[in-house]
Amino acid sequence: MIRVGDLSLFVRAAALGGFSDAAREVDLLPGQVSTAIQRLERDLGVRLFARSTRSLRLTAEGEAYLPHAQAALDSLRSGHEELHGQHRELRGVLQVAAPSDLGRNVLLPWFATFRRPYPHLTLKLFFSDRVTDVFRDPVDVAIRYTPSDDASYIALPLALNNRRVLVASPEYLARRGVPAGLDDLGSHDCLLYLLSSRLYDKWTFHDGEHKLTATVRGTVHSDDGDVVHRLALAGEGIAYKSWLDVSDDVRMGKLHLLLPHLAGEAAPLHFVYPHRRQYSPALQELYRLLRDRCEAVAGTLPAPQPQPTASARARRRS
Repeated sequence: MIRVGDLSLFVRAAALGGFSDAAREVDLLPGQVSTAIQRLERDLGVRLFARSTRSLRLTAEGEAYLPHAQAALDSLRSGHEELHGQHRELRGVLQVAAPSDLGRNVLLPWFATFRRPYPHLTLKLFFSDRVTDVFRDPVDVAIRYTPSDDASYIALPLALNNRRVLVASPEYLARRGVPAGLDDLGSHDCLLYLLSSRLYDKWTFHDGEHKLTATVRGTVHSDDGDVVHRLALAGEGIAYKSWLDVSDDVRMGKLHLLLPHLAGEAAPLHFVYPHRRQYSPALQELYRLLRDRCEAVAGTLPAPQPQPTASARARRRS
């Protein structure tokens, strides 16, 4: 008879690409995981993994069996939650990673609202712009902009219509003037962002169906999105930020939108976790709250306003 624990170790070893990582995740020895996989292979009468001294990969039979194993574990988890999880008070530890600016300035009060009804639930919050590996890092979920197309994890949408916008403070614009087009950005102080030592100095936009790119420059660079945000508020330059990050500042007049006829780069936000079986009641509750609030903020993003043509401007003057 197939053991549920063996199925679970097979799925994790397939996702992580090795017995050692799967063993580390559940505090077992690699040999114990290997024994469990061999037992499952005997029960099924096939080899699930092709093993060598340097690599481990699924066989064709393993590839075919993997979705069935995942479905079986999902069904068992759903049944357990229906019997016990949905009506039990949330407790334990929930570890969440989020980008620095979004986490500190937008999500933090929402996390407090989420946790308040559950005094026995501990939240561990990690705010950083480092890309969190939900398989290897000690987190249950990562809030990410534009995750990669890695099918080994689950990415649920939080705000698919979110975009980046150009913003600057009234003080900066009074001092340096308002750019009339992308070409004008070259003469302005732009606040540049670094990620993994890469400098993002090419900002992309869409004017209808046309993609446009502006190469920008500035004397202040930072690998922390919150720092870029704070510098923009302090009047130090123009920033290219997620609408989720700056919508409140725009609404209150602390930052002004620039070049509103252009659509900024898409920045969809996702709720990323390793596997469906880890979609606990606490994660489900957190996802519902964040999705509703993020969608509400993203829905306030102004649509691009077409620039008047030269003839239209002439008619206005006349």
